[in-house]
Amino acid sequence: MKDELQYDNDNEISNPTDNRPFEDILQASLGRRKVLMGGMGLAAASFVAAPSLASAGHRHWPERKPLIGFTPVALEDGSGAMPSISADYEYDVMIPWGEPLEPSGPAFSWPPKAADQAKQIGIGHDGMAYFPIDQKEWALFGNKFNRGNKHRRGNRHGMLAINHEFGGNHHVLGKSAPESLEEVRTSQHAHGVSIVEIKQGRNKWRQVESKNARRIHVNTPVTFSGPAAGHALLQTPAGNIPLGTVNNCSSGATPWGTYLTCEENFNGYFGATNKEQTWSPTESHNRYGFSRGGFGYGWEKFDARFDLSNPDYRNEENRFGWVVEIDPFDATQTPVKRTALGRVKHEGATSVIGHNGRAVVYMGDDQRFDYIYKFVSADHYKKMLAAGKSPLDEGVLYVARFNEDGSGDWLPLTLDNADLAARFADMGELLVNTRIAADIVGATPMDRPEWTTVAPNGDVYCTLTNNSRRTEADAANPLAPNPDGHIIRWHDADEHTGTTFKWDIFLIAETTHGTEESFASPDGLWADPDGRLFIQTDGGQKNGLNNQMLVADTTTGKLSRLLTGVYGDEITGIAVTPDRCTMFVNTQHPGNGDPSVTNFPAPQDGVTVPRDCTIVITKKDGGIIGS
Repeated sequence: MKDELQYDNDNEISNPTDNRPFEDILQASLGRRKVLMGGMGLAAASFVAAPSLASAGHRHWPERKPLIGFTPVALEDGSGAMPSISADYEYDVMIPWGEPLEPSGPAFSWPPKAADQAKQIGIGHDGMAYFPIDQKEWALFGNKFNRGNKHRRGNRHGMLAINHEFGGNHHVLGKSAPESLEEVRTSQHAHGVSIVEIKQGRNKWRQVESKNARRIHVNTPVTFSGPAAGHALLQTPAGNIPLGTVNNCSSGATPWGTYLTCEENFNGYFGATNKEQTWSPTESHNRYGFSRGGFGYGWEKFDARFDLSNPDYRNEENRFGWVVEIDPFDATQTPVKRTALGRVKHEGATSVIGHNGRAVVYMGDDQRFDYIYKFVSADHYKKMLAAGKSPLDEGVLYVARFNEDGSGDWLPLTLDNADLAARFADMGELLVNTRIAADIVGATPMDRPEWTTVAPNGDVYCTLTNNSRRTEADAANPLAPNPDGHIIRWHDADEHTGTTFKWDIFLIAETTHGTEESFASPDGLWADPDGRLFIQTDGGQKNGLNNQMLVADTTTGKLSRLLTGVYGDEITGIAVTPDRCTMFVNTQHPGNGDPSVTNFPAPQDGVTVPRDCTIVITKKDGGIIGS
């Protein structure tokens, strides 16, 4: 998620509290708790996998043959200008940045025109979800689907919803800054979300014409729902209607078949142009990281919506930082920003059905020393839908506190808390300032919470990209410092709806050189129904590796490299067909947009601009991905 505009923006600190940070809790906890070495025969302490959360009382994975049998990508093959994949697998490429949204649309040319880009696939491919063309089939997804269902239509035909997180000016425009509103519009139209219809034919997936294919970008009409909808903090003096979504990073899918796209580093698209008066950031501005120069996109110079110093557009910035719900099967539906899920730098929105049928959504806030959240709907999700209510509009938003003894508490962010009632006039104000509310209740500052995933046995996993402040090593915590991150795991009481949980550390990444399973900076994450954990990385790989996707066996700790990307990219986004025989992943900002580094997906010529794209992975024997 880095280019010339965004170096280390996730590593900045905007949390001013003295809440006890997670790394302190982790040191104290792991010093007393048993953590097993992964079963890989490593001489160096490069992989640490915790035993299962037996104390939580949940069921364990059933005994079965080894889950991972594929030949891993060798260390020496994991770098270069083209991807590498296991010898047991093959890949194809589809929907690169600039591809027509529909086959009959405007063809890619560089740099693109604003009007064309609005009808083309965006840049910065990131989180995504696959929706089988048969909705009933999709409702069973992740439960009892297996290879026996391979003849179902949805395994070969569906809608793909894909996020477009960011594209640097050099990559999109061929220059360091826009020089006109037209160029700003080009950049804006490259962000957002694409919905495309795809189909497999003769073993090759392709994009097909669709009445529901569409782009949702920075200038697309959107609406708000939930407690903050209509709030004064979401109104501007100019009276302009709500438009757009931006910096769409990770994502999720709901049990009722809709797509959740997450707005992460939205602050960086705003700036302040007024040189005659000093722009004075508010407490909220500071807590969300707004600054005069933003990330350097320069939108504020030509589009007043993004000028923090323009009084007519006061509060425009509050319209970003939300989870947005999109219907992938109905292009006439307006995207909805669900304010009950809070306003943070959302990194994922992972849904699961909890006790009494309530919808639960787990979310990370991707900035150093920010928090992990969950939302629990007020009632059974089907009952709410039948009554014409969204399960994401009514319920309770919680933030996590991790305790040294391996227990944890979900702290409600409601006005029943006297400290919150004293600070906020209503729930709308609280949700617009979710980070400040979480500070007040004493949540545990984390080390860049990234993706979350829920395994079928109820365990929840979350990637934490780094923990560089650790200063003392011990047997269970052998790296000091630990700049390469780890994966935390917890198990909630009452089937995800309780206010307490048990937690442990599933995996600690390593910094030693020369080990075949070397990796760092875990980011993308998905738990499959059999007990495999797919792990994607973003930056800082060791041993000359490009970013990569690995597969972990959660019962044994075995770790195998399935795919590596190209120089300068990020491997991100995971979506699978119901039979799990096709997986879609993304390469983001290959070569950081520099054609002298890579021209992927085009053949190497040193000239052609590299393009973000979706990589379609299949196993040569037709088997389940990861096996």
